[in-house]
Amino acid sequence: MTTKLIVGLGNPGAEYEQTRHNAGWWLLDQLARQYNINLSPESKFHGLTARTHINGDEVWLLQPMQYMNRSGAAIAALAHFYKITPEHIMVLHDELDIPVGAVKMKVGGSTGGHNGLKDTQAKLGTPQFWRMRIGIDHPRNSTTPLQPVADYVLKPPKQSERMEINKAIDKAEDAISDWLAGNFERAMRVLHAK
Repeated sequence: MTTKLIVGLGNPGAEYEQTRHNAGWWLLDQLARQYNINLSPESKFHGLTARTHINGDEVWLLQPMQYMNRSGAAIAALAHFYKITPEHIMVLHDELDIPVGAVKMKVGGSTGGHNGLKDTQAKLGTPQFWRMRIGIDHPRNSTTPLQPVADYVLKPPKQSERMEINKAIDKAEDAISDWLAGNFERAMRVLHAK
């Protein structure tokens, strides 16, 4: 049996709940509904957690309750406590460099300036964890291109964009099922197909 960890990145608080930066939380919430499990507070892991079994493996879900730039502490705390290695960690997050409605998956690589990924990499001591990247597009491609990135990610998407993000989340949910089963190539092929 392998222990795996799926983490949704976001910011706590009602004012951030519907913002683009919380796309990772949206996907994690959907996974919790899919597996019919409830996340509950766990102070030693600085967030909401749930445990289930999928394909014979123990799987933890984690929603850090610290701000995005400090979310690595929660991930490292749970991973170290249960001896979960980075290659068995999947971090769900918003991605500026991917168009709205698209989703991509990779292991390792650059943080792309994403503060949640930066902190996770620093706390785990390695970039070699999986990432599910939910496209939110970049403000330079929007109708208000002079909008600072920080303002853009901390605002809700337009209704049409949210519908596209929801479709991407559905695709990501299917890919995570493949990832959990060890079908990495199939998961990436489905997500990255043109």
